[in-house]
Amino acid sequence: MSSMTPLEKAAQRSRHLLPLVAIALIGCLGGCQYEPDNVSLPSASTPTTEARAGSPLPENGDTRTVPPLPESGDIDAGTYLVPVAGYTEPFEITVPDGWFALDGDSLIKDDPEHPAEWAVYLTLWPADYVPTDACAWVGALVEIDPSAESFVDAMAAQTSTASTPPVEVMVGNYSGFEFDHSVEGDVDITACDGGKLCIHAGSAYQCSRWYSSIAERETYRVLDLNGQRAVIAVSQLHESINPELTREARAVFDSIVFKSDK
Repeated sequence: MSSMTPLEKAAQRSRHLLPLVAIALIGCLGGCQYEPDNVSLPSASTPTTEARAGSPLPENGDTRTVPPLPESGDIDAGTYLVPVAGYTEPFEITVPDGWFALDGDSLIKDDPEHPAEWAVYLTLWPADYVPTDACAWVGALVEIDPSAESFVDAMAAQTSTASTPPVEVMVGNYSGFEFDHSVEGDVDITACDGGKLCIHAGSAYQCSRWYSSIAERETYRVLDLNGQRAVIAVSQLHESINPELTREARAVFDSIVFKSDK
């Protein structure tokens, strides 16, 4: 185990996660030629009708008993309320021990066998721009409209990466889609713009989420919050992750529920 604190680790590591509801966790994904042994995040290849696994918010809408997620640092096991910039609806997430919050928009956990790197994480980053080619992305970040469908379509059409067919999901009262995303084939990432594959961005000028290796893969859950899009992803950085950790990350991903006034 590393002697560094989580904050020291975060300072040392490249913020290639920049920016999950979070989420902010998944087989070898559609189109991916990389096949790790029994360490894949659960796949989105089968239809899902209900994604929410945890307890709902109080029926009267009172969330004062649910503490806010800390901005950064180690977090205790429990349920937290997460207001996300740009969204009108907060969400509730439940985490076990050992997770670390970063910048209010990511949840991360290390694998004890790989303490120098993040193993799994959930991200809640805005995703308003998607390049048509994840490798040739500089000056080519394309703005998409705020619907869930537009994000799903743009990710599916993106070259140098591959998505599995989206399945419809429900998170509380909100509908959306879930799909897996990964590197396509044997792309030489070092030859790409900036030496990385840009997956999506929050602005037209800077990549927010990118892959630095062909082993990275994610599951996305994209929701329609009354006309506003929420993008939550659970991700795995490398192939040799403890399967128990990937299952735990998926459970955290599935615990997310957005507050609804319906």
